[in-house]
Amino acid sequence: MQISKHKVAGINYTLRDNDGNVLDSSEGRDPLYYLHGEGNLIPGMEEGLEGKEEGDKFELKVSPDKGYGDRDPELVQEVPRSAFGTQEVRPGMQFQANHGQVVTVTQVGSDQVTIDANHPLAGQELNFDVEVIEVRDATPEEIAHGHVHGPDGHAGH
Repeated sequence: MQISKHKVAGINYTLRDNDGNVLDSSEGRDPLYYLHGEGNLIPGMEEGLEGKEEGDKFELKVSPDKGYGDRDPELVQEVPRSAFGTQEVRPGMQFQANHGQVVTVTQVGSDQVTIDANHPLAGQELNFDVEVIEVRDATPEEIAHGHVHGPDGHAGH
């Protein structure tokens, strides 16, 4: 069975940057299961998985425009140090901004803190090693909800 719209696919993957550093991996964890064709993965990953079958192993390079987008310099801002209250703030820390967006602290000064709302992988080529573990038909409920349900139904998701 091939991966196509409204199929559920289970994959093992390792994500590396262009220098070969591992950024994310399903190794040591359960495979990633997703409902194909519903935008549950970045566009380049879904396009690369289209038509693959159980047992396929392949490499996939995803450009920023099909991944997490290009870096937007307007998403880097300085905010007053006082906005964080008495909380310790260090570069690399992440906070949820008032509008729900996650921001990463990039610099901390005595009066100002620089935050970046770009996705940490924005502007990067993504290099995936992928193995398709399973392909199955989605249930009518999964299709209606637009995502995979766990083995125990919706509560297991």
